[in-house]
Parts: sequence; structure tokens; C-alpha cells
Amino acid sequence: MTTYRNGTYVAFHAAGTSDPTASDIKYYNLLKAWHVREENDFEFVNSHDKTSAVKDTSSRDTLRTSLVYRLRRSKNMILILGATTRFDDDWVPFEIAYAIDECAIPIIAAYPGYDKIQAPQLLSGFWPAALATRINSGKAHVIHVPFRKEPLIDAMRFDHDDYPVGGGVGYYSDDAYRRWGAPT
Repeated sequence: MTTYRNGTYVAFHAAGTSDPTASDIKYYNLLKAWHVREENDFEFVNSHDKTSAVKDTSSRDTLRTSLVYRLRRSKNMILILGATTRFDDDWVPFEIAYAIDECAIPIIAAYPGYDKIQAPQLLSGFWPAALATRINSGKAHVIHVPFRKEPLIDAMRFDHDDYPVGGGVGYYSDDAYRRWGAPT
């Protein structure tokens, strides 16, 4: 059975809290806010909207089933790489492994607090082991971008049939950043 993939899956470290300001969930919420703005130039099909909400108190099997369903229907994944993401030893490593190993979808590694990413290897300290292992083995297709609207819009065009250039350490050129108005 062929699965129709049109969503963008978003993975982030929630740091064990539901406080929308205390973890990287704030960046996920910002993506959703960009999407619903009236002058909408940030359009994406949110894979998390493809199933009913699952609470953190649900059983691990229920959570896993929901995540797998969403990942299988995704064309790519935005992985928000904040200061604590690499410490997640629960769902983020599972999401990365399943996205790459089972679904063969490209990863958009998005780093908050940066204007430009052109040497992804220098940011490897942010990478969870599940991502680093797959980048180093050549299995992952990753484009590294700052958590900014313009690079994310462009990167979301990649899907499982259209991998970003650069294998696991893809990044955008100076020309692209100039077009997006990034500081030089």
C-alpha cells in the first residue's frame, strides 16, 4: 500500500513540560502561528494535525502508534535543535530514527538563534546521537537552516523523492541568505 505523504512532521524536545515557554515547544507554536497569519506566506501541512491529539499521559504504545502514523504520512521533518535537544533520550531519538530508517524522509535541522548556517559540522554539538550517527554513516539527508521563516519555507519543498544537496550536511549558499535579507 502506498501512503500519500504531504505533511511536515515537527520534532522538538519538550523537556518534560507542557509549559509553552519553558521548552522548544515555543518554536513549534511559532510555526503554527506563522501558518495561520492573515498575510500567510508560511504554508505547511502539519503532520501533527493528521491524528487526534495524544496526551503525554497516554500509554507509550498509544504515543508510539500516533507518532508512526504521522511520520508515515510526512514528506519531511523539521527537527528543532535547541540547547537541550541532544539530551532527549525518549521521543526525539525515536522520531529521528523512524523518519530516516523507516520512512526515508529528509530532515530540516532548524537552529534557533542563528541568522545563517553554512558550516553544519560546527553545530554538531546540538545533534542528538540518533542524528549524528545517521549523518556520519551517510544515511541521513539533512539540510541545516536557522530557525527563520524564509529558509524554512524553502527547505519544506524537499520531500522523500527530492533530497537536499549535501547529504547529511546540506546548507544554503550566501546568495540564498542575501535573497532572504540575512545579515552578511
